[in-house]
Amino acid sequence: MKFESALDGLLAKDNDILSPRIRSLILELRDEWRMLDQKIEALNAEFVLLAKHNSAMRRLTSIPGIGVLNATALVAAIGDASSFQHARDLGAWLGLVPRQFTTGGKARLLGITKRGNTYLRTLLVHGARAAMHTLSQSDAPIGQWLRAMLSRGVERNVVIVALANKLARIAWAILRKEQPYDRTYGVAVN
Repeated sequence: MKFESALDGLLAKDNDILSPRIRSLILELRDEWRMLDQKIEALNAEFVLLAKHNSAMRRLTSIPGIGVLNATALVAAIGDASSFQHARDLGAWLGLVPRQFTTGGKARLLGITKRGNTYLRTLLVHGARAAMHTLSQSDAPIGQWLRAMLSRGVERNVVIVALANKLARIAWAILRKEQPYDRTYGVAVN
């Protein structure tokens, strides 16, 4: 990392830029930082091992945009998804659906509701952002759906949140029906 090498370079120099007390504090903080990095690596390895041995997590990681961290968080939060009668209920619980404001018989859709599990919603949005480019170029139905939304001029961030909602719905189906992900499964193109 650039910062870490610059910090090592600064600490290696024998100069008067840093007082002895500041130098020792920075050395302590750097050691603590490295220890935290090691803990993070150990936890990530534990998540990978857990996902490898859990059939639900293995099925979830086959979905584009859902990695080991997303799969473990999904299974920890919703289990086998039996708490949700429909896939759209999971999307609503995660806050990935537009807020609706109705007055005088006119319905207006606002931004997402942001209810539910903030951490899981954030993971799904980041996963959707990472997978969007690859998925939008694929010939799978989800790629056609993404291209249709983008060609209609829908704002990129709106498309990303819609994709996160779609991924949550796919995850619900995979957990609920205990079947593997099928990329050829149709997605309704609006």
